[in-house]
Amino acid sequence: MSRRKQRSAFDQVSEFDRGRIVEYRDCGLSFRKIGSRVGRNQTTVDRWMQEGMTDRRGRSHPPQCTTSREDRQIVRMAVTYRSVTSRTIPQHIESVTHHSVSARTIRRRLQQSGLFARPPLLGLPLTQNHRRLRHQRCVERRMWAAVWNEVVFTDESRIFLQHHDGRIRVWRHRGERMLNSCVMHRHTGPAPGIMVWGSIGYHSRTPLVCIAGTLNIQLYISEVLQPVVLPYLQGLATAIFQQDNARPHVARIVQRFFVNHQIELLPWPARSPDLSPIENVWSMVAQRLTQITSPAATPYQLW
Repeated sequence: MSRRKQRSAFDQVSEFDRGRIVEYRDCGLSFRKIGSRVGRNQTTVDRWMQEGMTDRRGRSHPPQCTTSREDRQIVRMAVTYRSVTSRTIPQHIESVTHHSVSARTIRRRLQQSGLFARPPLLGLPLTQNHRRLRHQRCVERRMWAAVWNEVVFTDESRIFLQHHDGRIRVWRHRGERMLNSCVMHRHTGPAPGIMVWGSIGYHSRTPLVCIAGTLNIQLYISEVLQPVVLPYLQGLATAIFQQDNARPHVARIVQRFFVNHQIELLPWPARSPDLSPIENVWSMVAQRLTQITSPAATPYQLW
């Protein structure tokens, strides 16, 4: 049978064809012969004779366990309380409608509305004073253009022997998750590495300083400020020194050092975001280290 005849088999039977089918049936013809004479298949003729219709029946679906109003309540609750779980929402729905809804149904309704469970963005709690100081710093420097070229950005970073930032992926088949070649080993305790300090300006940068152990006030003055920062700033016509609010940076003796040597500091409010471009430098350094074919085995080789 051609596709056109297959499609016409589910069209409504006209009154003329109905009369022909009844007449042929009274004459004792089978459904197969009747279908061949009226241009219908045997199923269509049989269904019309028994039920009086030839429409295609819809598929039977299980009844939806939530109404449209309950679906709106589910979405509203997830948007109002962002951290609510898919197992807590059914308890609220059951207390209102007195019928149970599974957590899987809740997740399906939320996904149909475009809501998916994602890890939250981690941030520091800010007080009203923190927000005021942030806004004040932005307002005072909103017209800065060439002045930013005079800022010297500084920071410390700890670089580990085995660096893994979550970007590395492995190709594996199903069932190869525990394969040794698909496992990335890491230390459970503090990973060995080195602490480095560096600074960048618009046209230049300082040498990278390796700090033995953890940076403290004495090391910051004796190994960073006096031998590196002072000669570097003296070679610049104008410079604004930037540093974060780490404890060695904001100590009184360190602040007195800046005052005695007339070093201008860039105000850095508490709990400020990492907007310093040197953070991108540390990311590029760590990415370059992962591309080395023979990685370092000791902190000395890493340096």
